[in-house]
Amino acid sequence: MANQTPNGPFSQLHAKLRTGEIGRREFTMRALALGVGLPIVSFVLRAEQVAAGPRPHVGWGVAAQTGAAAPSGGTEGKTRGEGGELKLIQWQAPTMVSPHVSTGDKDYLAACVTLESLMSYLPDGTLIPVLITEVPTVQNGLLAEDLGSVTYKLRDDIVWSDGEPLTADDVVFTWQWIMDPANASVSAGVYGIIKEITAEDAHTAKVTFTNPTANWFEPHAGARWGYVYPKHVLDVEDAAAANEAFLQKPVCTGPYVVDTFAANDQITYVINEKYREPTKPYFSKINLKGGGDAASAARAVLQTGDFDFAWNVQVAPDILAEMEKGGKGHLVTAPGTSVERIQIQFADPNKEVDGQRAEMSTKHPFFSDKAVRQALNLSAQRDVISKELYGEGEPPTANILAGLPSMESPNTSWEWSVDKGAQLLEDAGWTMQGDVRAKDGVELSMTYATTINDVRQKTQAIIKQSLEKMGFKVQLIQIDAGIFFDGSPGNEQNINHMYWDVDMYTNNATTPIPVAYMINWYAGPDGENIAQKSNDWNGQNYQRYNNPEFDKLFEQVRLETDIEKAAQLFIQMNDILIDDVAVVPLVNRAADKYAISNTLNADNVAMSDFEYSYWNVANWVRTEG
Repeated sequence: MANQTPNGPFSQLHAKLRTGEIGRREFTMRALALGVGLPIVSFVLRAEQVAAGPRPHVGWGVAAQTGAAAPSGGTEGKTRGEGGELKLIQWQAPTMVSPHVSTGDKDYLAACVTLESLMSYLPDGTLIPVLITEVPTVQNGLLAEDLGSVTYKLRDDIVWSDGEPLTADDVVFTWQWIMDPANASVSAGVYGIIKEITAEDAHTAKVTFTNPTANWFEPHAGARWGYVYPKHVLDVEDAAAANEAFLQKPVCTGPYVVDTFAANDQITYVINEKYREPTKPYFSKINLKGGGDAASAARAVLQTGDFDFAWNVQVAPDILAEMEKGGKGHLVTAPGTSVERIQIQFADPNKEVDGQRAEMSTKHPFFSDKAVRQALNLSAQRDVISKELYGEGEPPTANILAGLPSMESPNTSWEWSVDKGAQLLEDAGWTMQGDVRAKDGVELSMTYATTINDVRQKTQAIIKQSLEKMGFKVQLIQIDAGIFFDGSPGNEQNINHMYWDVDMYTNNATTPIPVAYMINWYAGPDGENIAQKSNDWNGQNYQRYNNPEFDKLFEQVRLETDIEKAAQLFIQMNDILIDDVAVVPLVNRAADKYAISNTLNADNVAMSDFEYSYWNVANWVRTEG
């Protein structure tokens, strides 16, 4: 159990809350990670609010409370399906609806309309029950005092969309399915902390961890990792065929089921008639239209009113401000941990080994030289990119782990200097040969890939200009987002294969303790987490980075049960990546900047980095006709 003596970690955490060093959101997340029960967290937060009043920096959402639940304002007195059609526009069109083999947010978004996790996160990091009767805590006896095991009590009123009951066997099966290499699940790294899951009875699942972990909740919470799969559907004789069908029309427990699916284009959903809440969902149908670009998606909500919600409107702030004058909708910016970054390929994307390029044993012809990576880092005008292309609330950053104050390194800084970059290259022996620098017959000729998006194309242009002044030759590549983030094994234009020198996109921490986020640079024993042909390119380390010191810290933080020590380990891991220039962070983006119709209750979206935009769609409702 968490040490609660005057000098213990919970008391120290409480002291930081009282002095204002951390806010309520940070306090809640870190207290939960210590295994402190929600009643205690709620008591402390209420006491502090009464004693000190609201602090200016709080504003992160509701306080943790016993019995906390998903926001549902305005749903009272409504009947199932009375709201008609809800129209979503998602410029990155979904490719599949099976999240444990997905690699892009576009697919996780599509999945969370149908499938569910044992628990969800409120924006302040509070865990709430979904498929279970209550969130495990030390106080209620469901979480072991040493954080070495957890017991989940499933609700007994939940059935799958085909009428079969949800049981503990489904929880066990999901873990087994994910850990089976034949399924090439992207969630294997997160579920790897589990030693065993047993079905104690039909509605009780006990999870035992290989080692005690502060992140005990991560595999079964949130719309990224926590989804439960139906054993009776997938554990069949022809499992391959069942898995293939599940990609587009999963049997589920959520408020909607897929009606029609056109990959990379459109999904329509209809109400799951087996959904447990008889008066929900409010909307009878969801029409999710994919494709296009962020600007047209924003316009369709803000100006024309043709759609109700547009996710991730990555559009220059001046253009969005003009669109918002249309009066049909408004913008919401949810602060978060997202970082727009440049990822660097450490293997050779042009050399083929055993039928694959960027094979992990190869070395990149010039990014293997740290001086070249440092020059790339100096080419990024982060302040210009942040101010002109993102706007208020999305600042430049030197850290890849940003947005969690206690885990954000104070040891880093960023600088833009073409002259320093050029001098670094010169000193390292990369001399000008015509318009391009070269060394030992190798030119600094690079490919720079990202999605088709106006903001990203402008970012590419800004960085390319600096790189070319330093002596690089830069070929810009733009790929449709539906292809770029599609994790299909045969798709050579996705981020998993990374058959180019650098690419650029956004990723974020998906849990309050960001182990699953930092796994992106973890190689693992024998490179098992590196995206390769042998794992259908579903290893989480797409850039083939291999640093034993980083791996050691990653393995250590997985075992850490003291959140204060874990925070220091995360800072050390961040600092290794930044010092080694394993990645170039650009902007600390919002969890989401979305456009929403003025007719919808925006409070019920409850967006944060720990959930995807549609996670609470069962409670979405119109506020007017």
